[in-house]
Amino acid sequence: MNFLAIETSTEACSVALVHGDEVIERSEVAPRRHAELVLPMADDLLAEAGLKRQALDGIAVGRGPGAFTGVRLGVSLAQGMAMALDVPVVTVSSLQALALEAPEDDASILSIIDARMGEIYVAAWRRDDDGGIVLLDRERVDTAAMLALPEATAWHVVGTGWGTYEAVLRGRIAAPIRSADGARYPQARHVAEVAARRFRAGEAVAPELALPVYLRDKVALTLVEQGKA
Repeated sequence: MNFLAIETSTEACSVALVHGDEVIERSEVAPRRHAELVLPMADDLLAEAGLKRQALDGIAVGRGPGAFTGVRLGVSLAQGMAMALDVPVVTVSSLQALALEAPEDDASILSIIDARMGEIYVAAWRRDDDGGIVLLDRERVDTAAMLALPEATAWHVVGTGWGTYEAVLRGRIAAPIRSADGARYPQARHVAEVAARRFRAGEAVAPELALPVYLRDKVALTLVEQGKA
């Protein structure tokens, strides 16, 4: 199966191409440049694989949560390409894709994206016997100071939320932290990894049914909340 995977929900912009058993990727941390980068990245990957867009069997996309503009961009591009090619779409949680950046062992995984405005997007996971990961609680928007976690023997922590709120989060994580990396982002290669299973399981949907997930509706603080009024 040939399909493109797109992930633009955070500062990182990445595209991956699954071509049979091969996965190739372009990725760049480039805030506010996703719109200019993502389609050229896709075209570069197709050219490298010697494929035309018409050879694609589907499109996968990180559905969020993350930056509102980035999530909308990725899902809109996936919908547009899929409609033009008459192929289905698989949407993948950006928190799940981020969790796959963690080391592969028996520790649970906490994926955290800095949601700005003093909040985080967060979810807890564990690896399963088939090489995938399973959600332990629920994806949510929260504050670092109020974070409650399921029981675990150890944790890997990944994502920009750790980079911003490390001091607070250390006080909220009871089990040993086996590793922590605040410079990790959701990547298209992991969107592709999850999507490949879903394509095989028949879980792809029509382009118009591929929807973003924001987890919250508010995108900015008022002047009063910022203390500027």
